[in-house]
Amino acid sequence: MIRDITIGQYYPAESAIHKLDPRVKLFSTLIYIIALFCFRGIAGFVIITAALAAVIKISKVPFKFMVKGLKAIVILLLITGVFNLLFTPGDITIWSWGPFKLTDAGISNAILMVLRLIYLILGTSLMTLTTTPNQLTDGLEKVLGPLNKIHVPVHAIAMMMSIALRFIPILIEETDKIMKAQMARGADFENGNLIQKARNMIPLLIPLFVSAFRRADDLAMAMEARCYSGGEGRTKMKPLTYDKKDYIAYILDSVFIVLVVAARVFVPFPM
Repeated sequence: MIRDITIGQYYPAESAIHKLDPRVKLFSTLIYIIALFCFRGIAGFVIITAALAAVIKISKVPFKFMVKGLKAIVILLLITGVFNLLFTPGDITIWSWGPFKLTDAGISNAILMVLRLIYLILGTSLMTLTTTPNQLTDGLEKVLGPLNKIHVPVHAIAMMMSIALRFIPILIEETDKIMKAQMARGADFENGNLIQKARNMIPLLIPLFVSAFRRADDLAMAMEARCYSGGEGRTKMKPLTYDKKDYIAYILDSVFIVLVVAARVFVPFPM
């Protein structure tokens, strides 16, 4: 389960998506999230599905590798589906027992919310899978640059996000090592009820926190030893510049959002 987490990982490949400017990918991801939670009807769902499938195909990231990341949120998907299924009022009641009701609206809402969460994970993970942490940091800093005029520490925010993304795969690997070491000493992380599993996680969490703080302290000392003092006056080894493919991507983003809005406004069949 630990190795199935793909958030924060970078998948190297030679694709058009990998070569896009990080600012384009940040904007595209934002547009995708807005469209995902604002669409209505089968037409909007088909448009989003087609766009996601096309981007995954172009990115050359194996679909099986992306689906692995869904295993980590199976419980969240189940909870979301069950709550929407049993607590959503509707016009047609199929089954009821006390406060629980199975309605037509509950079934459609449960399916819709689960699909939205799955699409959200798949779509947003494409950004980290096709963008290195350094590129993501530079893109965030460039996009949020105007906030410097009101004294917002943009560089510090971008740096913290980059470091957090870098630490995710490192901590996942560290967790896997600690789990194997604890299992070799007789720890059991698989059997028992929910409370027992939570108690069994204590021997795992303590060394993981200690390791995380130790790594953070080592990183801070390394940055101080290299005279790191923030983003003021610093230059970029690879400054971000827009290319022809980036403008094409912006045009495709505009077409995508226009299609989703048109499907919401003009198609009279809500999902």
